[in-house]
Amino acid sequence: MRIMLDTNVLISMIFFPSKQMNELKHKLCKQHSIVLCPYIVNELQTVVGRKFAAKAKSLEKFFENLPFDLVNTPKSFNIGKYPKVRDERDTPVLAMAILDDVDILITGDKDFYDVDVERPEILSPSDFLEKY
Repeated sequence: MRIMLDTNVLISMIFFPSKQMNELKHKLCKQHSIVLCPYIVNELQTVVGRKFAAKAKSLEKFFENLPFDLVNTPKSFNIGKYPKVRDERDTPVLAMAILDDVDILITGDKDFYDVDVERPEILSPSDFLEKY
C-alpha cells in the first residue's frame, strides 16, 4: 500500500523513537511504500528548526535511511475542492494525500479524525499497527 505520513508522525519517529514508532517504521519500510510531499517535508524542516534546532542532523540522517517516494505538490490548487479539516492549515496535507492517491494517511493529529473521506483511510499510528 502507498502510505503518507503526517509531520507529527515523522517527528515522533525521529525524536521520540518509542517501541510503537520503531515498529511502525519497520513495518512501513518492509511492507509498504512511504509517500511524502514537499509540503510535509517543508513543514517538518520548519518544526525541526523551531523546536529541535540542536538536533537538525538527526533529520538528515533519518531521511538518508528512510525509503520514500517524494511526490510533486502543485504550486497552486483549489483547497475548497477537498474535505475540510478542523484546522485549515492541515487541509493541504489531506489534499496532497488525495491528489497522490495514497491508500492511508497516518497522523496523530485529531483534527483529521472527523474528516469524512473514503480515500485515503485516515489512521493513527496505533490504529494502523492494530489493523495492519
